[in-house]
Amino acid sequence: MTYHLAIDIGASSGRHILGWVEDGRMQLKEVYRFENRLVEKNGHLCWEMDRLWDNVLAGLKACKDAGFVPATVGIDTWAVDFVLLDGAGQVIGDTVAYRDGRTEGERDRLAPVLPFAEHYARTGIQYQTFNTAYQLTALQREHPDQLAAAKTFLMVPDYLNYLLTGVAANEYTNASTTALVNAGTRDWDDGLISALGLPRQIFQPIRMPGTALGSLTPEVRAKVGFDCTVLLPATHDTGSAWLAVPARDENAVYLSSGTWSLLGVENTSPITTQESAAANFTNEGGYNGTYRYLKNIMGLWMIQSVRRELGQRTGTRPSFPELIAAAKASTDFPGLVDADDPRFLAPESMIDEVTAACAETGCAAPATTGEVMQTIYNALSDDYRRAVQTLQRLTGKTYTSINIVGGGSQDNYLNQMTANATGLPVFAGPTEGTALGNLMVQFIASGEYADLAAARAAIRESFDIKEVLPQ
Repeated sequence: MTYHLAIDIGASSGRHILGWVEDGRMQLKEVYRFENRLVEKNGHLCWEMDRLWDNVLAGLKACKDAGFVPATVGIDTWAVDFVLLDGAGQVIGDTVAYRDGRTEGERDRLAPVLPFAEHYARTGIQYQTFNTAYQLTALQREHPDQLAAAKTFLMVPDYLNYLLTGVAANEYTNASTTALVNAGTRDWDDGLISALGLPRQIFQPIRMPGTALGSLTPEVRAKVGFDCTVLLPATHDTGSAWLAVPARDENAVYLSSGTWSLLGVENTSPITTQESAAANFTNEGGYNGTYRYLKNIMGLWMIQSVRRELGQRTGTRPSFPELIAAAKASTDFPGLVDADDPRFLAPESMIDEVTAACAETGCAAPATTGEVMQTIYNALSDDYRRAVQTLQRLTGKTYTSINIVGGGSQDNYLNQMTANATGLPVFAGPTEGTALGNLMVQFIASGEYADLAAARAAIRESFDIKEVLPQ
């Protein structure tokens, strides 16, 4: 049996998921799980990169201890955040997280040298306050010495791959989210980088998903007890999740539902019109030269934040089923907020922020946990509805279904509300969409499946996909 390993790291947790193919069907086994979190450091919200690396190693060792030695391993994480290395390969500064406020107003500051209309036309990447381009220019203002000392720029999964193999490379799907990659050439946009005054030499060659990066370093082999090939999946977790959508036809909308909700379609060419820019749709790089044309929606972060906050208040975190039950008990509550509002990105209290947003717009303000939850569910399903309508206008196509992958596909209540709001049938599953997409690239590279179409067909045979019809 040939085993492969997906190291899937999200904003709140990471997992090592073992995968193999048996009688044509995909099999999964979780061998390690760990918590990921933000910490306050030097006035910024930062990732604990040393702790992440320790857990990557611990999960590899746990895999060996459980009797499994993978032939290949691939890492995916969230996008936009990065690490800088000096000439000796040592980390410069802190790995500041995208939820930090240092980039506030950066687009306006850059407008005289790079109007956003031109920026979007070149990269196709939507405006987000935390885009990597803005993070780098904010860093340049705050710590010019760090950029001056930098020799290597690596996204978070690139850095972990560097620690595993000693090879520095920027993987395409994650690099595309920097808003520094030209949408047409799929390579670094030298003119744009120059306009922003960033050092071109720090950016590494862009490698495509499916590329074998190298073997484990001798030091890593000694710690984990085996060697294997480090393979590049779509290292952006949404890029991996997109691969695992078992869409039945080309008129399907994809929805990766996790901390973020990413709703859109798979295109063979970018859409970089000003109408698209105004709608804030993005063209992120995908597997096999495709583009993920999608809208970023706040997603389950709002629910996760409420759950965490209630745990802090009471000493016990409610389960997700308990929160869903509370929402169902308030199903007729009309509270509604805009899930895209930046105020929900990193509030001190999500509950207070939702309540205040309702009061400010004149709609009913929630007074109970159930009403807060129902307000969030109303917001998400309404945002999905508007995003589908905008997508149809921008592409000129009529879509016939919504295919949901990721942890959010387990939320049957939200699935039903999504079907009702959009008037489209929802196909929910698989749950482990991101890890599966990561593994699919490894399966294809090793010959278990001939191509992406064959791997997607196998998903429909391997996992339970639930159909939810509008009511």
